[in-house]
Amino acid sequence: MAQTNKKKGSIAILTGGGDVPGLNPAIRAITIRALREGYQVIGLRRGWAGIMELVRDKKADNSDKYMVLTEEIVNKAGRTGGTFIHTSRTRPSHVLKANVPPQYKDKYKNEVNDLTEEVIKNLEYLGVEYLIPIGGDDTLSYGVRLYSEGVKVVAIPKTMDNDVPGTDYCIGFSTCVTRTIQMCNTLRTSAGSHERILVIEVFGRYAGFTAMLPTMAGAANRCVIPEHKFDPDLLTTLLIEDRYKNPSHYSVVLVSEGSKMIGMNERTLVNDNKDVYGHSLHGGIGELVSDKIRELSPKYCNGQRVNTIYQQLGYLVRGGDPDAIDSIVPMAYGNLALDLILKGIHGRLVVLRNGRYDNAPIDVVTSTNKVIDIKRYYNVERYRPHYKSFEFQPLFIMTGNS
Repeated sequence: MAQTNKKKGSIAILTGGGDVPGLNPAIRAITIRALREGYQVIGLRRGWAGIMELVRDKKADNSDKYMVLTEEIVNKAGRTGGTFIHTSRTRPSHVLKANVPPQYKDKYKNEVNDLTEEVIKNLEYLGVEYLIPIGGDDTLSYGVRLYSEGVKVVAIPKTMDNDVPGTDYCIGFSTCVTRTIQMCNTLRTSAGSHERILVIEVFGRYAGFTAMLPTMAGAANRCVIPEHKFDPDLLTTLLIEDRYKNPSHYSVVLVSEGSKMIGMNERTLVNDNKDVYGHSLHGGIGELVSDKIRELSPKYCNGQRVNTIYQQLGYLVRGGDPDAIDSIVPMAYGNLALDLILKGIHGRLVVLRNGRYDNAPIDVVTSTNKVIDIKRYYNVERYRPHYKSFEFQPLFIMTGNS
């Protein structure tokens, strides 16, 4: 039986932003290790929302704001997808007047309010010594803010777009790529049966990793990504060529949701609504590309129109159970976080770099943007991944920072 050290303080965990497979394994790894080291573990519900909305009153029912975690609880959820403590895109530093919790309405009356002071008081009320946020650059950017205010933060990167700076890998990316490849292969039978061009839209608001890796693995003939505006005529020409060379007379293109065509109105596919982090909402570029290819196809196919099949993968790639990598990496990340905490170290982001687990200053999250290096990895004339050598490359090739 594992040795349990004497009682220590409390560690709080939260998951913010979009759900991905691998969150529950991370929560499980942190909890089991922390409990055996003598810490109490608290799961903050619904990302930053739970700790922001908490009522500092022993008589208050805060069961929907946080929960005390046990081995029994985390073992039940540890092999499943999603996050059992739930998530949200709440940003406590930018809370609209209408969304200010009732207990604070007399104090915060501006149209946009910064409730960071209340978040810190709520963490103190719960006796939290260390905070472990698991999320993408948006969630973790607020973790950077709290660290600057004196909160002991150790962060874990999560996003299926794999675009958190400072790390080669974010929880959720492998499962996303795995599912994308599987679904591309599934849809090939329909594309081949009807001799069509298959257009598949994948997530990727600013970075094209989720389109590039499946294409490199052979799931698609071409891909278009946010880092480079594409010419619809050139894309159609290439796909018609691919279709002609294929004995089953079909071809496949992956389209990142943040991609843009040359000549396209910048706001064509951007919703006027924005999320709490100020990001305009994207979506639907795949359908536009599909329509454009069908429209242009007679020009490059001897006057014959080529029909298309359009599919937006959306949440299908982020739901369900994690794959092997998203079961192993979260376990390692959780233990890395505890390694730091046991040494009294905070203000760090646990990372994978050059094939090895490591950690980096937490403010690397807000220092830069992580996108595809076009010159190194993307052929702008062929709309497909480009590489000279795989020697000494990271596991997922173009995901490194060097």
